[in-house]
Amino acid sequence: MKRAIVAFHEDDAGDPVADLDCGHGQHVRHRPPFTNRAWVLSESGRAEMLGHELDCVRCDRMEWPEGFVAYRRTSEFDEQTLPAGLKREHAIKRGVWGRIHVVAGVMLYTVSTPISRSFRLVAPASGIVVPEVPHRVAPEGAVRFFVEFYQRRD
Repeated sequence: MKRAIVAFHEDDAGDPVADLDCGHGQHVRHRPPFTNRAWVLSESGRAEMLGHELDCVRCDRMEWPEGFVAYRRTSEFDEQTLPAGLKREHAIKRGVWGRIHVVAGVMLYTVSTPISRSFRLVAPASGIVVPEVPHRVAPEGAVRFFVEFYQRRD
């Protein structure tokens, strides 16, 4: 899935890494003739690429980014108090990740395109919510769960 470049840093070997708005990093090496990214060689070249999008395969795999901490959580819901909005497709904002924590029962968690996967969360279980990706939940009988939201530590 496409994610915007928000900054750059170097890894321990001195190779350039693009920091993406999802929280993941992606190497952007210049290694001709196979990889031609001359823009990474200068600060001005990198600055021109801020805002450009790269394909983030780590988001596609629903990989949790490093350095994110919980900053908010919902109250606990059950099959009776589950908000209607969570049953319909919805998404969380850019740069925020979530975890659905099922503490009792079973919840069906469906993630729409571009990921297109379904998970049957049987307590105790959690499901990862990727920023900006539409998803919905549906209880299978009696269930209790809450959602935690995470952002980059800094």
